[in-house]
Amino acid sequence: MTFFWSSWITLISFGCWAFILGVLLFVLKYKPEVEEDGTTGHEYDGIREYDKPLPKWWLVIFFGSIVWGVVYWVFFPAMLPGNWNGLATVKVDGEDVPWTSKNELFSELESNNKVFTDNFEKNILVKADAAGATATLATLNELQATMRRSDNPPADLQAQIDEKVTELAPYVEKLSENPNALKVGSRLFLQNCAVCHGSNAKGAPGYPNLTDNDWLYGGKAGNILTTLHNGRVGGMAAWRDQLGEDGIRAVAEYVLSLSGNQNDYDLDQTKVAQGKVIFHEPTNCVLCHGPDGKGMISAGAPNLTDNIWLYGGDRETIRETLRYGRAGVMPQWETKLGNERIMLLAAYVYSLSDKTGKAPETAMANTAATQPVATKEATAN
Repeated sequence: MTFFWSSWITLISFGCWAFILGVLLFVLKYKPEVEEDGTTGHEYDGIREYDKPLPKWWLVIFFGSIVWGVVYWVFFPAMLPGNWNGLATVKVDGEDVPWTSKNELFSELESNNKVFTDNFEKNILVKADAAGATATLATLNELQATMRRSDNPPADLQAQIDEKVTELAPYVEKLSENPNALKVGSRLFLQNCAVCHGSNAKGAPGYPNLTDNDWLYGGKAGNILTTLHNGRVGGMAAWRDQLGEDGIRAVAEYVLSLSGNQNDYDLDQTKVAQGKVIFHEPTNCVLCHGPDGKGMISAGAPNLTDNIWLYGGDRETIRETLRYGRAGVMPQWETKLGNERIMLLAAYVYSLSDKTGKAPETAMANTAATQPVATKEATAN
């Protein structure tokens, strides 16, 4: 709020207060002339007007409300709110800060979160034989608090945070075997992730299936933690201008020849040969998907040789992907959920995944010639 408007509102408030108080004091001091019987001489319809003082209880409440208003102005940013923070404070991040509705919300969230984290440490970590995570979580919370407060954080601070996140991976694996942890994790998944990945976590076109063993960025506990903490941003470039329509069709045919669903199509071998040459140009598809088309976890590039597709593996969908590209975002959940909830969520997702190493014959979602659009381990997209 600007100084003008805060001053204007303050003046109006004080003006109303002074006017009402002045009228009351004037009325209290005014003494009309009365008759011998105590009436003022006014009579209407048989009702005679007396001059009686206001009830004391009413006066106490009235003046008390004025005093309360003055106290409120002093303790809260009510007068000149752009320049006066008030005397009231709340505790946020362990520090006393001026009261505002925003700071009060953060304070209450921290208080409620303290109840959750205490229960998490005492009743979940301990019972899952993962109490060792407590020290790592404490250090991680301190590092993240430093990052939030610092305008110019140390260059290696993010690397330290990432290292501590990775250290939590063994404890996530233990939590994935604990029924109580999985129960809480499933609730977190339904509240935050099911909108994209579905309540059964099997995904949808454009949103990865979390129940198989095919992962864009890796399906280990540490990979899942990193995805949830930092999010992922994937992009498949549009190749229409660089390759032209003939090139698009040739590469799509070659990708079909690599994929697990090639038997469903009569392939044009001429286009397959042409597409192979284009695919293996150093600055084209091979750069991310590799010479064998199996993708790279480090780049989030999908495996093109299986039958698991994020947007669909039919010929026309592959062509559309090559023409126009794909883009998707997996949001970061660190600031919204906090480290403890992310551990439970990661444990739940880790428990859902197929760790047998056998790729399913069919899958609703994951990779395609579409490039990374969402992480396999993502819990929302």
